[in-house]
Amino acid sequence: MLIGEYKHTLDPKKRLSLPSKWRKELGRKLVVTRGLDNCLFVYPLKEWQKITEKIGQLPLGQADTRSFNRFFLSGATEVEVDSVGRILVPDFLKDFALLKTAVVLAGIHNRIEIWDENKWDEYKRKIETQADALAEKLGEIGVL
Repeated sequence: MLIGEYKHTLDPKKRLSLPSKWRKELGRKLVVTRGLDNCLFVYPLKEWQKITEKIGQLPLGQADTRSFNRFFLSGATEVEVDSVGRILVPDFLKDFALLKTAVVLAGIHNRIEIWDENKWDEYKRKIETQADALAEKLGEIGVL
């Protein structure tokens, strides 16, 4: 399971080191795509295959489904983890997430999210003020 929050630096060549703690679980090939809330989602290849199978079963007749498929799948790229545990973040994804030099990698169960550090701090402050209300909603559906 991918959990935790790590601050890292995106180097001038757009390479990003993955936390050593996650490397074995992630494997050598990953998929990076546009995520929600202006971050990037990073999936191990096996998890990506599960997600794309589910997405592929959605009805094409619905405009929202087609739009999300285009957003999520056309923005995806397969990357390899190099010998020192880095991945290359393509320009179009770096631009989408407004990544600068300081970034945060957040472990979110089966994926990693890559955030610009300032955007992450802003998002986290907002969510922390809503934690009780979010827990209440999850309680209503039996999650908590």
